[in-house]
Amino acid sequence: MILINSLPSTLCLIKFINMTKKIFLMLFISLTLFANMSFSQIREIPKAVEETFSQQYNGAANVDYKDQLVRVDIYFELNGEKMMASYTNKGIWKETEKEWTFDKLPVDVRDGFQKSKYADRELEETKVLYLPGGSEQYRIKVKKNGVEKKYLFFNIKGRLLRDAIAL
Repeated sequence: MILINSLPSTLCLIKFINMTKKIFLMLFISLTLFANMSFSQIREIPKAVEETFSQQYNGAANVDYKDQLVRVDIYFELNGEKMMASYTNKGIWKETEKEWTFDKLPVDVRDGFQKSKYADRELEETKVLYLPGGSEQYRIKVKKNGVEKKYLFFNIKGRLLRDAIAL
């Protein structure tokens, strides 16, 4: 008789413990995400990055530094065009991306894309990549069925250099 009367209270206690575990788990996940988001803003941008950027892009406007811990991405506008430059923490320039449109691409690059096995895919974005040594690449982001996305990298002659999975 005692076991039957204590059964409902035991079930309530088990439900309470399970609910408490879920609440603590959600709280832990939330705090972890918040800590990760705010951690990247704690450190100051390295002076070497700021100096190299200001020398390289003297007329930049609307400059926004994003510390990625292993590199610094700088979003800015230059001559009315949106760009993003990446630097190591020591101020070494890695690349600069410029927003672009497919129609503005060199004819050889458009032809190279049209002749590639990715020509039937939907275009999502186009960027010009400026790399150390004065070379340029053209990055085209394409998608298939809304799920499979790829970055395609072309040289100025329209040759597909590589592809990479895009998120």
